[in-house]
Amino acid sequence: MIPKLPAIALLACLAALPAAAQDAVRGKQAGDVVLGFSVLGVLPESGGRVDGIGGKPEASDTMTPQLDITWFATPNISLNLIAATTRHDVHVRGTALGDVDLGRVWLLPPTLTVQYHPLPQERFSPYVGVGVNYTVAYNEGCSRSPVINKVDVENSWGWALNIGVDYELTPNWGLNLDVKKLFLRPDVAVNSGAIGAGADLDPWIIGAGVRYRF
Repeated sequence: MIPKLPAIALLACLAALPAAAQDAVRGKQAGDVVLGFSVLGVLPESGGRVDGIGGKPEASDTMTPQLDITWFATPNISLNLIAATTRHDVHVRGTALGDVDLGRVWLLPPTLTVQYHPLPQERFSPYVGVGVNYTVAYNEGCSRSPVINKVDVENSWGWALNIGVDYELTPNWGLNLDVKKLFLRPDVAVNSGAIGAGADLDPWIIGAGVRYRF
């Protein structure tokens, strides 16, 4: 289910489109630097392995603000870097011990993508991208299960796919809708390694927001 807040934010931004349509289109240019602020919905998938007791790891959906910066090498090619942090509740369903609460984990997943803009001079400008992600896990713990005393989630590398669209309101201001698919599969150590696990998170990241071009 797509989170409501990014959709609401996008609808609010769309109210400005009729007035913006009267302005001349500047388009994208080499050397442009664009700062973005978005509201994200982060939707992990459920899957993976748990050694010894079986079961399927699950991480909760969440929402968070995001900052990103984009630099245009040419009107068609840009580099985009996102910065956001998210909190997830983590469980393992269907183990030999029943459902097990692993507590919560914070993730910091900076992602760098190379984006291709086929219509850089249009007001409505879609793009596609591919990139790399490095996810840092921190503040793991706070399990409510009596059998869990420590959880460590390893930092991990992964690939990212990206699709989105920019809408130019003025030469400096614009709207953005962005979807990323991260391939994120960290190893997890429970109770100081007594139980090993791997979580196939592979989250969808869906964001809507505003951008300012310097």
